[in-house]
Amino acid sequence: MIDLEIEAGLAVVTINRPEARNAISLATMDELEKVLDTVDESGAHALAITGAGDRAFISGGDIKELAAIRTLEGAVDMALRMRGLCDRIAAFPGPVIAAMNGHALGGGAEVAVAADIRIAAEGIQIGFTQVMLAIMPAWGGSERLVGIVGRGRALMLAGSGTVVDAAEAARLGLVDQVLGREEFDAGWRALARSLAHRPASEIKRIVSGTTTPQEAAEAFGRLWVTDEHWAAVEKVQSRIKKK
Repeated sequence: MIDLEIEAGLAVVTINRPEARNAISLATMDELEKVLDTVDESGAHALAITGAGDRAFISGGDIKELAAIRTLEGAVDMALRMRGLCDRIAAFPGPVIAAMNGHALGGGAEVAVAADIRIAAEGIQIGFTQVMLAIMPAWGGSERLVGIVGRGRALMLAGSGTVVDAAEAARLGLVDQVLGREEFDAGWRALARSLAHRPASEIKRIVSGTTTPQEAAEAFGRLWVTDEHWAAVEKVQSRIKKK
């Protein structure tokens, strides 16, 4: 249901339910929680989330299963549970990449905006389509969307349920990069691997705007005194000497 790869500091989480367009069921939530625990314990520096197949990144909640929830309490509990998982994705200390291999609709769009960076395959669509079911985004997507495209556009997109293609999403700033189908898998993996290191994790803290100048300087200092920094310096100096 969920596959996990961890290699060279990069954790890749794949929602593997192509028969259900990678929809999120209650069992998927259970498994995702365990997978995120494993990722946290692994010490990975970057996290990528994608879907199996090429039709859907995540198609949202599993309507067939979630339709069994008919009480206010049940609906609130479900919303808070998945909201908590999206919050964990957003709060991962290193860069998080949503590799949007297929359409990201409803809750799938909410998972996508929990990531720091969204890479889309050419031809995919993204939309906060919950209003089509007479409900609203419940997994933190509305709030995160404001931070990405601004209040007006967030209200326009989520309030109308408008679905946009990858090119329009990129124009709006909702998607950071669009790749052709043939280069998509290699492209997003190359980007994710390039971010799977400690300095990128520190840079994520800085660009979030939550650190003071002193804290930023201390983060720089911690990296300066590491063996990795001085080994990199030696490599650069060696290349210069060879020239």
